[in-house]
Amino acid sequence: MGIKLYFSDMFNVPENEIEEYGAFNVSLVTDLPLFVDPFLLFNSENEEYVKLHADMINYLRFLKMKSESGKISKGLLKSWYYFSEVKQNWLGFSTSGNEGRGLGPKFASALNENLVAVFTNFGNEKITKGSHLEKLCLIRSGVGRDMVSDFTTNLIKNFLLKYTEDFTEKHIDVSLTKKFAVNRAVFDYHLERWVPRAYRLPNYNDDYVLLTPRDILTKDDSWINHSDMIKNFEEIPDAIENESLRAQINNYFYQRIPHDPEPTKEDYQRAIELTLREYPQLIDYYIKQKEQKGDEAVAVSDAKVAESYELYIKQFGSLAYLLNQTDFYKKTDDTEEETREKIEYFKDVIENKGGHHIFYVKGEPVKKETDIHILFRLTWHKTMSDVSREVNDGRGPADFKISRGAADKTLVEFKLASNSQLKRNLQKQLDIYKKASDAQAGFKVIIYFTEEQFLNVKKILKELDMIDSKNVYLIDARNDNKPTGSKA
Repeated sequence: MGIKLYFSDMFNVPENEIEEYGAFNVSLVTDLPLFVDPFLLFNSENEEYVKLHADMINYLRFLKMKSESGKISKGLLKSWYYFSEVKQNWLGFSTSGNEGRGLGPKFASALNENLVAVFTNFGNEKITKGSHLEKLCLIRSGVGRDMVSDFTTNLIKNFLLKYTEDFTEKHIDVSLTKKFAVNRAVFDYHLERWVPRAYRLPNYNDDYVLLTPRDILTKDDSWINHSDMIKNFEEIPDAIENESLRAQINNYFYQRIPHDPEPTKEDYQRAIELTLREYPQLIDYYIKQKEQKGDEAVAVSDAKVAESYELYIKQFGSLAYLLNQTDFYKKTDDTEEETREKIEYFKDVIENKGGHHIFYVKGEPVKKETDIHILFRLTWHKTMSDVSREVNDGRGPADFKISRGAADKTLVEFKLASNSQLKRNLQKQLDIYKKASDAQAGFKVIIYFTEEQFLNVKKILKELDMIDSKNVYLIDARNDNKPTGSKA
């Protein structure tokens, strides 16, 4: 039984051909947490990327002109400001498969408001080298990396479509492709509307797949982002040469911090956001500082993408191949039995067949539970069950819901032993999720990397009277107690 997890597998393309083309070899089972950072387009030495960034800014200038006119109907607002997620690139922050939320009323409202009321100089900045769409998301914390990424991807969609089409024509058998009419591919400024175009692209489950260049991708956050600006806010006024203005800004900021009782983190953040609204030029000074460190942005993103490739493609893929040598993929009678057996095979391969190596990058264990979720979802690609990640049934999200119709549901919670909320989660989460989802069964899987973590988990389980629970699994991913000859 063959394993087909990635673009290279699905379309019979050698991995090195994708790498030589400069694209990222995405998974077609679940989204990977990478996204396009518009700053990498702006800062690039590639003239095509720089033009893409300029085209994006031109579209924002068009929106600004329309916003300032004050005559945008609800239909036009939806046409110009709303965007679906470009799910076909299989990147981003979706919680199930590759279906994301896209950009709806919240984003449209924030963009429309900020273009008119806050960033009156957008497109004509004097402090920064250029204009940046991330600027429109810095004033409020609710518009973050996923929205910046979705907006960017939509605005460069025609480039990604042609980029993939060129690769398709050279490297993919025509039987695995199809001619697709893609909606909202190009914006026609004469007609003032998005228009479709046709492309020959890789065909997967009757939808097209997009490739994305590695050198415009990053992970975790865009180079210019709200949390970074807030974190480094007190350094920004120092870049202002006008001593009087600098003093006014500092005075305004400190007057907005309550001092009785002791100010909280939220108090500081509120004071910062009020100051940014009063003195929006501070955002330009922050962006100027980030522009001056453009080489660092490239180096950081390169390292993150390389690490992601090693973890999600090389190492996580190798686990699926190991599991394929067991009965992991055999069919079972119901989701409880299927889930239990898969957890046990998963545990055996990690502990006894060298699979623990896949959890380590440069000798350090993974630190994010979302990485564990991606791994487990990748290994379930051939199940007859529906596997939903982080499904929210009203009382908080469960990591996975395994279902075969309404009458057969099983939940799985994955936790790292290092999670500071582990005891509380063990005590309350799964039972709540089972009731909310009407699930028949639920499992907890806890992965530990040190002897200390193991002892702490055992202590917690004993305190909760769960030490002998058949639905709690501990997985030993230590690298200091395995045979040296084991290989992943």
